[in-house]
Amino acid sequence: MKIIERIEVDAVTDIVCDICLCSTRVDGGGLQFAIVQAHWGYGAKHDGERYELHLCETCFFQTRGYLKRERRTQNLFNDEEGAFAGDDFGMIAKDDFFGDSK
Repeated sequence: MKIIERIEVDAVTDIVCDICLCSTRVDGGGLQFAIVQAHWGYGAKHDGERYELHLCETCFFQTRGYLKRERRTQNLFNDEEGAFAGDDFGMIAKDDFFGDSK
């Protein structure tokens, strides 16, 4: 037996970038965004605080560029080789179109 009722459901219709306040919707109707999050635990100065930022593609790569420059500045006199090599800062997969890379 089917019982049919009308129900209201909350659904995400858009994600707005927390930096530039632009929609993250792309052609084809999908949403493309990055999430930067933190959950500070026991002993941290911000114990119990949680943060979540949504960034569009442009703002994500601008923020990533800033962090790379900050890393370079913080380690300016570090003799460790490879500290600044490559453009893969933070990248964990490449050409992983279907999310099946391990």
